[in-house]
Amino acid sequence: MSIDVKYSTRATATGGRDGEARSEDGTFAVALSTPRELGGAGGEGANPEQLFAAGYSACFIGALKVAGQQLKVKVPADTKVTATVGIGPRSEGGFGITADLLVDLPGVERGEAQQLVETAHQICPYSNATRGNLDVGITLA
Repeated sequence: MSIDVKYSTRATATGGRDGEARSEDGTFAVALSTPRELGGAGGEGANPEQLFAAGYSACFIGALKVAGQQLKVKVPADTKVTATVGIGPRSEGGFGITADLLVDLPGVERGEAQQLVETAHQICPYSNATRGNLDVGITLA
């Protein structure tokens, strides 16, 4: 597979799940903390699963817009995608993640919305990166 990279970015994490992460250009910085459910102290920091959920949901909206252009279907400005990301031990060992997307396309006829979602799932870089590695559930609101 070949990718014609149009943009790249770099971020560095220090301290692992109880540290911090920041982008090289300084526009993004976040404190990290391990959730209690994973044996951590919790706290005010974000965690990698939250960051993944935010990135996937935002990226999927972008893919919906591209799909809308291709299918000649207007994607409403108030479209929402809620990503739920889970983490836990895998039966094969190590840890794995799960991802579920709830897509809300207000005012779009259900058949068109389903077609938009299916097309977007083929376009979205997060969907392409996870395909074959984890099952992504997608539900229309």
